This record gives sequence, structure tokens and C-alpha cells, in this order.
Amino acid sequence: MKHTEGNILIVDDNVDVLFSAKMLLKDHFKTIHTLNDPERIPEFLDTKSCDVVMLDMNYSGSDTSGKEGLYWLRKLMSYDHPPQVVMITAFATIENAIQALKQGATDFVIKPWENEKLVATMLSAYQLSKSRQEVRQLRITQDHLQKDIDKQFGEFVGQSKAMKELYGIISKVAKTDANVIILGENGTGKELVARSIHRLSLRAHKPMISVDLGSISETLFESELFGHVKGAFTDAREDRAGRFEIASGSTLFFDEIGNVPLTLQAKLLTALQNRVVTRLGSNKQVPVDIRLICATNVSIYDKVMEGAFREDLLYRIKTIELHLPPLREREGDVELLTCHFLEMYGRKYRKQVMKLGADTLRKLERYSWPGNVRELQHAVERAVILSDHRILKPEDFYLHEPVKKHSVKDALTLDELEEATIKKALDKNTYNISKTAAELGLSRAALYRKIQKYDIK
Repeated sequence: MKHTEGNILIVDDNVDVLFSAKMLLKDHFKTIHTLNDPERIPEFLDTKSCDVVMLDMNYSGSDTSGKEGLYWLRKLMSYDHPPQVVMITAFATIENAIQALKQGATDFVIKPWENEKLVATMLSAYQLSKSRQEVRQLRITQDHLQKDIDKQFGEFVGQSKAMKELYGIISKVAKTDANVIILGENGTGKELVARSIHRLSLRAHKPMISVDLGSISETLFESELFGHVKGAFTDAREDRAGRFEIASGSTLFFDEIGNVPLTLQAKLLTALQNRVVTRLGSNKQVPVDIRLICATNVSIYDKVMEGAFREDLLYRIKTIELHLPPLREREGDVELLTCHFLEMYGRKYRKQVMKLGADTLRKLERYSWPGNVRELQHAVERAVILSDHRILKPEDFYLHEPVKKHSVKDALTLDELEEATIKKALDKNTYNISKTAAELGLSRAALYRKIQKYDIK
């Protein structure tokens, strides 16, 4: 007979009962321990673990009230992760059974027992123990994952005026349940802001649920957000909760809210207004309790003016509006971010501690960073991987300025063209006057005069 992996402890002052129970259960469980004195329970549990305790209710010959068994049941229930407890007694009363179940017992068996019933009761208790252990492990895993997420997104790097103002707003907004919309260019850290708001909120005990609305097709939109029941469509082989239900009690983050098709915006608005969702294929309404944070990199107000985004939906999702500054407007933050990423990727790739040379920092600070913090992060990672220098040089960073198209009316004057050419040559040669003058075919004195003329710094 195949036995389970369960560990069982039997506690009874009658050695015959201990022997009988052990012989009966040994074919069903991996390990059977017995104690004839409940006083030894704490010592036993200090050194061994068990899934189920089969606990007698009476140990003094004259006392059949069950108080002793209930006392030891309470002791067992006081452990951080108590085992399942099945009470046994020859003096059964309804009152004792009710008390035992109220105080945490899994079941109640009367002596003399029916063998099949006792085995079924113990197996059921073991399965319950196993399920609770799995739930506990899932919670531990979730906590670790949440800590990893918080570690990755938990701290902003930046001390510019714009970022300090943002920190202040976040600390105020986070403590409320107000809906928030985060506006900013690609790579500015909109999800980082959303996670920070969630982590500082009263809903932080549950994970934030993120949805990239830009990646969900119209055909899957309702199923993903509202869920479906089995048979609702061809591939719906089982009931499935949508993101609204999963996020209930927590924060729901919609990234790229501006990409939701107009045809689906009404359904989203209805769910947000009524705080209920209906799964596809069902008529049953499911109440949801979410705090909504949205983000977009498009000009949402322009989309409203164009009729591509509902104005009533916009005002529903934007109780608070946050603007993330692009990196080019965060004075002094490029150096802080670069040093942060150098340390992070140095550890990741087990490289020596790398630092920025003065010319390199100047190059990074002069660059416009169209991809914002994300572009800087990737540039630093590439430099760490490919460079063998402890002091990083300008050539360790490959930066690509986007090509700007000029119309006829935007054509440069000769002076503007000359100024731009000199700036480009200076950057290329890291402000080495001799090299720059040679490249431009000028004398050093002539180059100095032109630098003064155009006030190039």
C-alpha cells in the first residue's frame, strides 16, 4: 500500500491505544511517532516536525471532562505554524466536540474507532496540512518577489528640483485612494512612480497588478480585464478571473492607457464607475475594490480634442495628474543616475569599480537623452560590459542623436551652421582645441575667436 509523506504524532496515556493506532496508520504515513505523556509534546516539537497530531482528551483516570486535552490543544495552536489536530476520546460529548473544533481541532474521533473512518480522518487532516503549507510557501515566495520588485523600483535616483517636487506629491498622493494618471515620455520611469505610490499606500500588503494596455488586442481586451467563464469562447476551457478581480483590494496599474481603442473605452468607464465587472459569458456582476493608476506617453488631451479618447473617461482616471520630467530637464541627475547604474552593473557583471572621467561626464550631460533614463541605463550597461577601463572614456559610450528634419523655413543660417559644426567638432574631440582646430582647418587663435563669438561653453 502506498503511503503518504506525512509525519504523524499520536499522544495517549494508554500504550495499547498507541500500539493499535500506530499499526493501523503505518501503512498510510511515512513516519509515526507516539508519546504516552502530553508533557513531552513541547520537547518533541522542538526537535521534530509533524503534520498531524492525534491527541487524546483525557489523561487522569478520574477526570473525564476533556479539559486536559483542550489545554494541550491550545498549546499546539499557539505555535507559529501549528499542526492539524485530531482529538480522540472515549468520553465524547457534543460540548467537548464543539469546544475542540472552536479552539482549532481539525476533527473529533470517538474511541473505540472504526478503522476506515480513522484512516480517512487522518488522511483528510494530512491533506489539509499539506495545503496550508503550500499556501504558506506561496506567501513566502510572494513576499520575496515583492521585496525584489520593491528593491528594483523602490528608490528614485535624483536630486534635481523637478524630482524633489515629484517626491513631495507622491508622498501626499500615496496615502489616499485617489486615481492617478502619470504623464511622461518613454523611459522616464512611469511604472517606477506607480510602484512607489502603491508601496507607500494602505494597499501595499498586496501586490500591484500591472497591465500593458498597448499589448492587448481588441479581441482579448474584455477577457483580460474582466475575465471569462468556461465556454465563453472557443479557447475558454475554464473559468478565469480578469485583472480587475485579481487586483481587488490592491492597486491596478494601466500602462499606455492612451492606446485603448475608442470602441472599448465605454466598457472600461462602466467598470470604473460602477466598481463591478461581469465576466464574458456570465450575467453575474462581481464587485471589485481597486485603486487605479494609469500612465501614458501620448498627449492625452490632444487625443480628447481629436475625439480619439473619451473626455469622461479621462476625468474618471485623473483625480491626480503627475508629470514626469524628461532626463534633459533634470539638472545634475545624469551624474547621479550614471554612478548608480555603474555600481549596479558592476556587481551584476562582476567588473571592477568603474568611474567617469571629466570629459565623459561632460559628454553625457550635453547629450539630450531622447530615450530618457532607460536609454542612459542601457548605455551604462553596454559600457560596463565592453570597456576594460576603470575610468570610463567618452568613446565607451555610444550615443546617437536623432536626426532632425528641417523644413525650408527651418533652414539654418550660415552662422548657425558654423556654430553647430564647431560644437560638434568640440564634442567629438572632447574639447581638445588643437585637435578640433586641425579637423576644422583653423588655427588655434581663429578657433578661440569663433568660440568667443558664439559663446560656446
